[in-house]
Amino acid sequence: MPRALWLLIIGMAVNVTGSSFLWPLNTIYIHDHLGKSLTVAGVVLMVNAGATVIGNLFGGTLFDKIGGYKSILLGIWISLLALIALTFWHGWPAYIIFLTIIGFGSGIVFPAMFAMAGSVWKEGGRKAFNAIYVAQNLGVAVGASLGGFVAAYSIQLIFLANTIMYVIFFMIAVFGYRDISVEPVKQAKTKGQVVVKSRKNLQALLVLCIGYSLCWAAYVQWTTTISSYTQEINISLTQYSFLWTINGALIVLGQPFLNIILKHLSATLKVQILIGIGFFIISFLIVGQVTVFTGFLVAMIILTIGEMFIWPAVPTLAFELAPKGREGFYQGIVNSTATGGRMIGPLLGGILVDLYSMSVLFTVLIGVFFIAIMTTLTYDRILKSEKKMSDINLPVS
Repeated sequence: MPRALWLLIIGMAVNVTGSSFLWPLNTIYIHDHLGKSLTVAGVVLMVNAGATVIGNLFGGTLFDKIGGYKSILLGIWISLLALIALTFWHGWPAYIIFLTIIGFGSGIVFPAMFAMAGSVWKEGGRKAFNAIYVAQNLGVAVGASLGGFVAAYSIQLIFLANTIMYVIFFMIAVFGYRDISVEPVKQAKTKGQVVVKSRKNLQALLVLCIGYSLCWAAYVQWTTTISSYTQEINISLTQYSFLWTINGALIVLGQPFLNIILKHLSATLKVQILIGIGFFIISFLIVGQVTVFTGFLVAMIILTIGEMFIWPAVPTLAFELAPKGREGFYQGIVNSTATGGRMIGPLLGGILVDLYSMSVLFTVLIGVFFIAIMTTLTYDRILKSEKKMSDINLPVS
C-alpha cells in the first residue's frame, strides 16, 4: 500500500478510537445519568446524526473543490472545539448542543478520508476501502474496550479521553496529510454524455444506499436500545463494552480469512452485500431470543461477519460509479445515507420499545432487512438498461 494510505489508516484509527469512547455509551449516559427516556435519547442521537448527514454532504463537496487536506482540518477543528466544551459542560441541554456540533465536524472528515483513500490507491480497488474500514474497527475495538473501563471509574472522563484522541488526530492530519495530493481531474469533452452517465450512476447509487441506510438503522440498535436493554437484564457495562472489543478485533483479525473466502467464491460486490445482510438477519433472530451474555456474544460475532461483507463494499461501489472529479460527492452520499440510518434508527427503536416491546422491535428490523435485500438486488438495473440501449444504438460500420 502507498505511504499516503498508511497515514490515512493511522489517522482513521486514532479518530475512531476517540469517538468510540463516547458513542457506545451515548444512550446509557442520556438515559441513566441525565434521566431521559429512550425516546428522548433517540431524538438526541437523531439530531446528532442529522448534523452528521449535513457534514457528510458538505465534506464530500469540499473535497471536490478544495481537496482532502483542508476539508479534513476544517472538520477536525469544528469537532475539537465542541469536544473541549463538552469536557467541561456535559449536562442538559449542553450535551445535545455540543454533540450536534461534533456530528457536523466529524461528518466533514469521513467522506474526505474515504475519497482520498480511493484516489491515492486507485489500482487497489476494494483493498483501499477495506484498509480504511479495518482502521475504523481497530479504533472501535480499542476505544470501546478502554471506554468501558474509563466509564466504570468515572463516565465524565470519557469526554476528556475523546478530546485527547482528537488532538492526536489533529497533529497527524497537520503533519501527515499536507503532502497527500490528489491530481485534479479535467472535464471530459463529451460533456453531455458525462452528464447522462452521471445521472444514471447517481440513481443507481441512491437505490443501493436506501438499503444501506436501512441496514445501518437496524445495526445502530446495538448502541442504543440493545445497549440499554443489556443493562436491564443485568449484563454489566464492562461486558457490553467487551462485545464491541470483540467486534473490532474480529474485523481486524478476520480480514485475511474474508479475502480468501471472497476470492474462492469469486463474489461480486453485489453478492458480497447480500451475504452480509443474511448474516445480519441471523444475528437479530438470535439476539431477540437470548437473555444471557454468551447469547449476545454469539449474536455479535455473527453481526460482525455480516458487516465485514457489507460496510466496505458500498463505498467501493460508490467509487466505481463516481464520474471523474465527483469522488468526494459520491462518498458524501454514502456516508450521509449511513448516517441517515443511524439518525432514524435510535428514534425508531426508542419509540417501538417505549410503546411496545423489544420483541416488536426485532420483528420490524427483520422486515427492514428484507427491504434492503430488494434494493440491493435491483440497484444496477438502471445501468444494465442503459447499457442495452447504448448497444442497440451503436452505429453499424
